[in-house]
Amino acid sequence: MRGWRNAVQETAASKPLFLTIYATVILGTVVSSFYVFSAIYSPTASPTRSISSSWLLAPPLSQNGVSLSSNISQPSQHRSNKLRPIWEAPSRTSKMPRLKSFRLTKELVAQRAKDNVIIVTFGNFAFMDFILTWVKHLTDLGVSNLLVGAMDTKLLKALYWKGIPVFDMGSHISTDDVGWGSPIFHKMGRQKVLLINAILPFGFELLMCDTDMVWLKNPLPYLARYPDADILTSSDQVVPTVVDDRLADWKQVGAAYNIGIFHWRPTPPAKKLAKEWIDMLLADDRIWDQNGFNELVRRQTGPAFDDESGIFYSYDGNLKLGILPESLFCSGHTYFVQALHQQFRLQPYALHTTFQYAGTEGKRHRLREAMVFFDPPEYYDAPGGFLSFRPSISKSLLLDGEHNLESHFSLINYQMRQIRSALAIASVLNRTLVRIL
Repeated sequence: MRGWRNAVQETAASKPLFLTIYATVILGTVVSSFYVFSAIYSPTASPTRSISSSWLLAPPLSQNGVSLSSNISQPSQHRSNKLRPIWEAPSRTSKMPRLKSFRLTKELVAQRAKDNVIIVTFGNFAFMDFILTWVKHLTDLGVSNLLVGAMDTKLLKALYWKGIPVFDMGSHISTDDVGWGSPIFHKMGRQKVLLINAILPFGFELLMCDTDMVWLKNPLPYLARYPDADILTSSDQVVPTVVDDRLADWKQVGAAYNIGIFHWRPTPPAKKLAKEWIDMLLADDRIWDQNGFNELVRRQTGPAFDDESGIFYSYDGNLKLGILPESLFCSGHTYFVQALHQQFRLQPYALHTTFQYAGTEGKRHRLREAMVFFDPPEYYDAPGGFLSFRPSISKSLLLDGEHNLESHFSLINYQMRQIRSALAIASVLNRTLVRIL
């Protein structure tokens, strides 16, 4: 400090201009230091937000090359001050609320509903990755009026700590994958119908979904186009009945109505159907829930409600039903195999992984192929790296000779030998094999 003072005095005696420069530098240093220290130690300064290693931070989803941007950290929709934004996890220092606070109530639904509509799915812990994918798509689309029913406590706790709106169904079902057609599978189906009967009396519209489907576009504006319908349901129809965005032509739909995606309004005809449906299922545990639904609503088919909407009377003659178009609310067949949405140049609203082989693993694989499954970061970062493989087929195998069993087996065996070799190399190198189409 004495050195600085001597320098200033010497400069003042020689050249006053340098005194001004020294004073300016010293003053600037003091002011800058004060600003930096106040910013660091201010009690109102925002703490650095820690980044969780949770796989909620997976790469953004994409659909046909179009990015679906994530809004986990910055939700796009307006939120109530009383509600924590979806994906915002509770504080790690807080305690898990008691289970009874997760009961399904009218107040809970009212908190989450928007424009009197609530979107609901449910499942057990085995389908947690499907459920997170389902939620991720909706929140990326700016849709937050959703609830997830937990059929076991393990799923309920896991969803709660990830910031997902969840309620307890009190089902006490196994946390394992129950398998299609099993007794527990049928029990889960009955839980769906019980859930419909529980929510409709609350007075809210209910968009009920299976967990093995994803939303590719916000469906609520489309559903709102048909306010006269008591129920709008998807179907297993594979032959297209319309080529635009109208409701399916109910006179041409011969396939089963699929209850994996359907929208209920709290009208007397809808409530009556829901009540008879659950009574039917509880009276005979051999009836599959979807078969029971189809049996009831097809008691009467027609006439049309009007000349324009595509809605028609069904069930007891009072229920107004509409069938969602097969090219927009897609099954696994119309989306993956036929690609109806591409043929008609339409943007689909939903993809339901029906018509798929290999059970749950097959459904998961199909969604990954379409780049619409929400995977953890480590899925895209294998420890040993990747080995890419692009198969090739000889033109002679494709074009020469007769088309018979022998030639077809030769073609298949040729491709399988390539895959076997690629798998062997990947195994030796400890890499994950990726087939390039």
